[in-house]
Amino acid sequence: MGLAQETKSGNPIFEGWYADPEGVIWGKEYWIYPTYSAKFEEQTYMDAFSSKDLVTWKKHSHILDTSNVKWAKKALWAPSIIKKKNKYYLFFSANDVHEGEVGGIGVAVSKKPDGPFVDAIGKPLINEIVNGAQPIDQYVFKDDDGQYYMYYGGWKHCNVVKLSNDLLHLVPFPDGMLYKEVTPKNYVEGSFMLKRNGKYYFMWSEGAWTGPNYCVAYAISDSPLGPFERIGKILQQDKSVATGAGHHSVIQIPGTEDYYIVYHRRPLTERNGNARVVCIERLEFDHEGFIKPVKLTFEGVPARKIK
Repeated sequence: MGLAQETKSGNPIFEGWYADPEGVIWGKEYWIYPTYSAKFEEQTYMDAFSSKDLVTWKKHSHILDTSNVKWAKKALWAPSIIKKKNKYYLFFSANDVHEGEVGGIGVAVSKKPDGPFVDAIGKPLINEIVNGAQPIDQYVFKDDDGQYYMYYGGWKHCNVVKLSNDLLHLVPFPDGMLYKEVTPKNYVEGSFMLKRNGKYYFMWSEGAWTGPNYCVAYAISDSPLGPFERIGKILQQDKSVATGAGHHSVIQIPGTEDYYIVYHRRPLTERNGNARVVCIERLEFDHEGFIKPVKLTFEGVPARKIK
């Protein structure tokens, strides 16, 4: 008798045009918070997806929409979520803001992971263009000492800020500065931070998000503030599978060295810039701690429940 075929997630892992996925674990469930990928004027809400095994996903519709964020009109994208005590804080970008406009990075809060999320401060947390960085594509990172940092930035510039304990304000660094630029070589957008074995793995997206050469690169530092010296690409197109692979996040199975990279890519049949789907692969490290290049697949990853 042949071996039973292993159940896998398949790629994409759920239907619909979605991008910029933030993958997290709440209890025994995987959650993915993506951008609804459409024209900016149609990006007025966010959905989320949950799964107990990485294979079967449940859609949670409209966990956040502009009716609960009065200053947000369009271009609601790039969610980043963190849980503190019994509340969920969803950071988002809105309005594709330019100098002199209202928009940028906001934060919404809910008592449930599927919302509804409501604007927590009634205005953007970051509205201004600082160090040339458009306030988009934020990632909130909690360090081992309990300090919260937020990395963000488009237009080829990246800043890091410190967040207050209530996650609703910026607090200065010891030198009094609120913003520190940490832009690595070739950075465009899509910042992400992972800490492993005491090292800070900073990752970002390069290239144009509508193009085939969108990709992810990374650096390793001994400090959350860098410097971040670019090492190389870890995720990029495979012309036999998909193009435009980028804007990712990483999920670690608690208590293990098992990591998954969640990202978006463009199917080979699509040319529309917004035709993006969410996919998942294993993320692996070599014996020296460097990240191995990720291979794009149609199969995805095997079913995996959280113990």
